[in-house]
Amino acid sequence: MKFRSLAIAVLLAAAFVYVTSTRLDLPFFRPFSASGRIWSGPDTAQSATLSPDEANNIEIYRSADPAVVNITSTVYRRNWFLDIVPQQGTGSGFLVRDDGLILTNYHVISGGQRPELEVTLADKSNYSARVLAYDRGNDVALIRIAARKKLPFLRLGDSEGLQVGQKVLAIGNPFALNGTLTTGVISSLGRSLRDENGQTLENMIQTDAAINPGNSGGPLLDSHGNVIGINTAIYGPGGNIGIGFALPVNRAKILLDEYAKKGRFVPASLGVQVMYVAGDLAAALDLPSEGGLLISEVERGSAAEAAGLRGARRTVIVGFYEIPVGGDLIVAIDGEPVESRDALSRVMNRKRPGDPLELTIVRGGRSMKVRVKLGEAAESQSM
Repeated sequence: MKFRSLAIAVLLAAAFVYVTSTRLDLPFFRPFSASGRIWSGPDTAQSATLSPDEANNIEIYRSADPAVVNITSTVYRRNWFLDIVPQQGTGSGFLVRDDGLILTNYHVISGGQRPELEVTLADKSNYSARVLAYDRGNDVALIRIAARKKLPFLRLGDSEGLQVGQKVLAIGNPFALNGTLTTGVISSLGRSLRDENGQTLENMIQTDAAINPGNSGGPLLDSHGNVIGINTAIYGPGGNIGIGFALPVNRAKILLDEYAKKGRFVPASLGVQVMYVAGDLAAALDLPSEGGLLISEVERGSAAEAAGLRGARRTVIVGFYEIPVGGDLIVAIDGEPVESRDALSRVMNRKRPGDPLELTIVRGGRSMKVRVKLGEAAESQSM
């Protein structure tokens, strides 16, 4: 018995010496080495292949980012102590020609007065910029820098025929983080939204590509690297929640084409002041309950006056309000019923001087159609 116990002890000791002194290939006998690693990965990380979509993103970013710029707008205002202090805002823009022409949003370059504009290119060079023309209604502006060399620029695509689900890429400077790329899809088309100044922006592109403060004015690109929109607004006052809006680029082309022909941009003008009435208020004025836009004033020498439209002749008190009455009631514009107070401005944003406008009006209880040839606004939107 003692001999058997001794033999077993000798065998166990021999086995221990063998295992600890010999490298075995069995996985459960593989010891950790002080110089080894406890994680696994490819032998050469660079050998990992990119997906076609990743390669497309990288290619577009490399070619487009050099043409995207950062815009700083500085205005000087008096504070409570009557000291003049600078106030700055930042946004994005993009070059559309190699001599320094840049498209951006109007709200990026406006500040209640003429601001000082500084443009920083992707190579960190700085330029002062001047405003050439702008279109408040569509929130788009054209500015220029005196380039010291030929600059990279972006191609403008076509915003007609876009599809929900189509891939898009946004490049800009959110929160002053220059050269930021985000990707997503077109979430919806034809969106209308009201900005903080009460201006309605129509037929906007909705996207889930992350857009944040500072992205305004930057390009929204398709999968070929063509600009299809100008990133303009986000939903809500904070940062990105997956709902952003871009101005279709074809609306910016109108500004570019007119500036190229005339050296300025002039909005179309009808020449009326209107008030929206409907429901009980319309009934109290003996107007159709569906309501419309009641013309209170027709400007002298305007397109409206030439077409024979009539403004108010007297005023009445309804509740606590003094309302001008006796003028024409616009109930349809280009065949579309008037259903909101901004119906006229929304149509006018798509019109140019000289374009026709068909109004359906109610005058003296009778409905009639009036055709107007639009004129030019008194204020030229150029600087």
